[in-house]
Amino acid sequence: MKPVLLKEGIYWVGAVDWDLRYFHGPIYTTHRGTTYNSYLIADDHLTLVDAVYAPFAGELIGRIKAVADPSRIENVIVNHIETDHAGALPEIMKLAPGAKIYCSARARDGLQKHFPGAGWDYRVVKTGMELSTGRRTLTFVEAPMLHWPDSMFTYIPQEALLLPNDAFGQHLASSSRFDDEVDGHVLMEEAAKYYANILYPVSRLVLKKLAELEGMNIPVEMIAPSHGIIWRSRSSRIVEAYRRWAAGEWERKSLVVYETMWGSTMLMARAIAEGLSDQGVATKLYRISAGDYSDIIKELLEARLLVVGSSTIHRHFIASLAPFLDSLACLQPVNRIGAVFGSYGWSKGAAQAVTERLKQAGIETVPESLEVLWIPDQDDRQRCYQWGGSLAGLL
Repeated sequence: MKPVLLKEGIYWVGAVDWDLRYFHGPIYTTHRGTTYNSYLIADDHLTLVDAVYAPFAGELIGRIKAVADPSRIENVIVNHIETDHAGALPEIMKLAPGAKIYCSARARDGLQKHFPGAGWDYRVVKTGMELSTGRRTLTFVEAPMLHWPDSMFTYIPQEALLLPNDAFGQHLASSSRFDDEVDGHVLMEEAAKYYANILYPVSRLVLKKLAELEGMNIPVEMIAPSHGIIWRSRSSRIVEAYRRWAAGEWERKSLVVYETMWGSTMLMARAIAEGLSDQGVATKLYRISAGDYSDIIKELLEARLLVVGSSTIHRHFIASLAPFLDSLACLQPVNRIGAVFGSYGWSKGAAQAVTERLKQAGIETVPESLEVLWIPDQDDRQRCYQWGGSLAGLL
């Protein structure tokens, strides 16, 4: 793949990882792969913004060479030090050993730990500081915890171009580079999954950063993140989506998520989902062992109500629910309501344990859970249906 022109003299020189299926270990599935985006500014002072994951260093260097001699690189901007963005940095610095590295103070400290003894020329920047590349000026905006302490954005006012690293990104491999070249539904689906599984716990900071950028009164015509597709035609769409997601806005939707041993909790789940949907609540039903919990978490960006069920085993919930509940505790979904149900035999315990986990995630839970002894008969299933209908009133 050749370098791709974003603006006059500014090129995408990154890499496409078609095979990636997990990110951050096994906790986030990437069904559609990803990209590691890197940008070359071919100005009077050749400048590279972000690198790529180390196994793709050769692709990065090859695309740089198609534009300019890599030894001419004078400036390297490191918006974020995570390995998928800085892993190829040593290979770049071998080719351009005199290049200066511009980054936040925490990024410098992190890079020194990642690459001890490298002896690189670090230039620490803060919000508002600028770097001239000749015809253009790069303005830096610190963005700590979006999503690491070292993170920052780079803005090019002459092009109204924002390079925000992990903000506004998606895990989406494609031979196309721009939002108007791909399926818009797929693009927003992956952007939502990215936000839900990575940025959800820093939603308050996202709102503050959006307000800060708005207060700076800077035009943004194009957003070029470090994963996925570049927003050149619909940049306002993703910014508005971030505002909604960070604010915890919701629609009249619910998720029913469960695990079952011999089908009793499954019968309850189906009756509850039917009770909700018959009251006009758009409802999705997931058995956790048959689904993907990082996909389910994405659905919470719009669903107000999360209903979780489990059979009781050894006075606890079924273990396959644990990764989902643990992720919720880490991500802290904003402004959501939870309800709990389940079946039991010789003792209870699952409903209480699930309720405690939802509370740890900051999810407000309804006072009473719904539990059924052994196999739900017709009366029990009717009770589940009515309970689902009553939950609809919370929305």
